Amino acid sequence: MTSALPDTPANTLHRRAVYLPSVDKVLQEADPLIEHHGRSRILRAVQSLLSELRTAALTHNEAKDEDAPCINDILKQVEVRLAQQDSSKLKKMFNLTGTVLHTNLGRALLPDVAVQAVVDAMTSASNLEFDLETGKRGDRDDLVEELLCELTGAEAATIVNNNAAAVLLLLNTMAMGKEVIVSRGELVEIGGAFRIPDIMQRAGATLRETGSTNRTHLADYRNAIQADTALLMKVHCSNYVITGFTKSVELNEITALGRERNIPTAVDLGSGTLIDLEQFGMVREPTVREAIEAGADLVTFSGDKLLGGPQAGIIVGRADLIAQIKRNPLKRALRVGKITLAALEPVLALYRSPELLTQRLTTMRLLTRPRTEMQQQAETLIPLVQLALGDAYQVQAAEMSSQVGSGALPVDQLPSFGIKINANPAHKLSNPLGRLEKAFRQLPRPVVGRIANETFLLDLRCLDSDQQEFIEQLAFLKP
Repeated sequence: MTSALPDTPANTLHRRAVYLPSVDKVLQEADPLIEHHGRSRILRAVQSLLSELRTAALTHNEAKDEDAPCINDILKQVEVRLAQQDSSKLKKMFNLTGTVLHTNLGRALLPDVAVQAVVDAMTSASNLEFDLETGKRGDRDDLVEELLCELTGAEAATIVNNNAAAVLLLLNTMAMGKEVIVSRGELVEIGGAFRIPDIMQRAGATLRETGSTNRTHLADYRNAIQADTALLMKVHCSNYVITGFTKSVELNEITALGRERNIPTAVDLGSGTLIDLEQFGMVREPTVREAIEAGADLVTFSGDKLLGGPQAGIIVGRADLIAQIKRNPLKRALRVGKITLAALEPVLALYRSPELLTQRLTTMRLLTRPRTEMQQQAETLIPLVQLALGDAYQVQAAEMSSQVGSGALPVDQLPSFGIKINANPAHKLSNPLGRLEKAFRQLPRPVVGRIANETFLLDLRCLDSDQQEFIEQLAFLKP
């Protein structure tokens, strides 16, 4: 008969490690978890947890015998771990930053009609590359090309995975090993360190700058043309403005020069819009149709910014040039899948009735929300937020200015309204605004605002249809 171990700290820890149940005993009680997750996964989870508990039992001197978990406790811990593993890394959030088309938060929100089209495409077979008329293989671009031509006036169109890809593919097709003329004032950088000169280099084209940063004349383009000039290019500077002593060349002048010298003209509109935004009280942006009517041979723009659709890069223009682009082997590497096309088609179709966009297209609805509507919303929410935070913070209404997007019209300010929160100076909290910002981010559905001038701001422009969910989770707010 084995004698009991002496009651020393080391032996106490050893006993606790020995008293842990075996893997087999835990599995005998784990039928509900096994049925839901499968035996192999539960086996790995139990083995991992028991190993950690055994290590902890042998290294924590303050442990007592009664601290050893029972099988029930172990199964609960396993269940919690598996739930954490299964929770999606891509989470629904509340965007209260004041930036409607926020790159880091997913840009445009899709309207219901596009969401349903995506669900249909994901859950059934579809004619992605199948021509229902001939019964033969089709071209996936055909699903949206006709619509794009109708809305822009272009002869043809093709789709890739974002606008950077569209510019890359265009340049590689039209100007590989040759020169592209661009005004120095249009050598822009957008988010993610995407720069026109860099993408041109990767495309195999040679950049030929012309003019100066603030002033470029038609003569500059004319004088820059050489024997190996393949393309004249104009880049719309949607994310910054140069003011003062400035001069730029109108697109129709550049395209006329291009036709005179038999050189195509390409335009990168960046965000891109299919309608005149001034009718909705916003700053005017050149439309794709205007670029085509001004003689542009090719135009590139995004699908998920001002257009309000899924992430995509769209190229429209002359049929012969689009055909060249589609024959480029890079096109297959950059093409979009059925989910993007399923979402894009119904979004484009909404533009057939532009006067209804503020009702039907989520992006336009958010961009045009009346300030009074947000003010009423703030009056409802302020006492509830104050109750959740207690007297450590002061919650008040505040006029604000939203912006369209960080890369799409970032200087265009939209009158907005929201909630401002300041730390109560009577409470000596350490880093109160940092703690508050983190507390909002750690809610079940994270809330992202912004800190400015020692104040935490929640711009309500994008708190449109989910106000009740926002209110219900305030009970979990613990800064």
